[in-house]
Amino acid sequence: MTTAFFSHDDFMKHNMGPEHPESPERLSTILAYLADTHLEQDLDWVRPDEITRDQLQMVHPEGYLSQLDQMEPAHGRVFTDPDTAMMPHTLHAARLAAGANVQAVDMVMSSQVTNAFVCARPPGHHAERTRSMGFCFYNNIALAAMRALTFHHLERVAIVDFDVHQGNGTVDIVSGDERILMCSSFQHPLFPHSHVHRQADNIVNVPLEAGCASAEYRKAVEAGWLKKLQDFRPQLILISAGFDGHRLDPMAELNLETEDYRWLTEMLTSVANDHANDRIISTLEGGYHLRALAESVTAHLEVLDSVY
Repeated sequence: MTTAFFSHDDFMKHNMGPEHPESPERLSTILAYLADTHLEQDLDWVRPDEITRDQLQMVHPEGYLSQLDQMEPAHGRVFTDPDTAMMPHTLHAARLAAGANVQAVDMVMSSQVTNAFVCARPPGHHAERTRSMGFCFYNNIALAAMRALTFHHLERVAIVDFDVHQGNGTVDIVSGDERILMCSSFQHPLFPHSHVHRQADNIVNVPLEAGCASAEYRKAVEAGWLKKLQDFRPQLILISAGFDGHRLDPMAELNLETEDYRWLTEMLTSVANDHANDRIISTLEGGYHLRALAESVTAHLEVLDSVY
């Protein structure tokens, strides 16, 4: 089997402005780098469909969905928070991104592919149950988790979030759900400045000080996550893959290298091999230095694609 790679041209129609870091160029740079390295030839490319309204309601109430619909402009941009802008193509792209995550779960759970990477935008892990923020509208990874639990009747799903910013939205949605173990690493203090202190037994936080480099990071993550993940025995691992902890990234102050993302992925594929029949779905979150992002995504994908 292969690694599914979810991509759609309409992800790039969402544009929050020429100076905004969450730009269409993030995806075009990744795609160009995959072509240059020829890794694209090894992947099973999938063009996703929009998520359905019923599927969105697994996580987000109708009142919130209707509010977003009403805010979407016919032209120009409106801001849902100081960092997050909506334009005429935004919710279509967001529904495609969410739909890709649900479709990835279905393909992996039906053994059509070994694992999947969703190369989509807008990202999702800052979207709370009833609040858009941090460039996010729908919580893609939480929607994937609920699809696995409700439709595929899994009993244990792990969410691993290694974005440099904590996935407050995912914590808001899954906190206290014993079917889900959420492990995350993030710089602290840093946006979103919430949900840092553990609120439920199923949330495992590894906060990191600015300046944290490879050796310290690997030691902290392995000590914080590995035994918890092994003891939980996840039947599926979902990854919120943010690459903005890279030392070149302008949005934070960690000093990770591209090879740290390879190491992380190898650790997670080992857990998936032990307990989840190699099932992993990874979805793009942050990463704002274009070259570092493309190189880190490629390292991540090379490990996923090596699992058979």
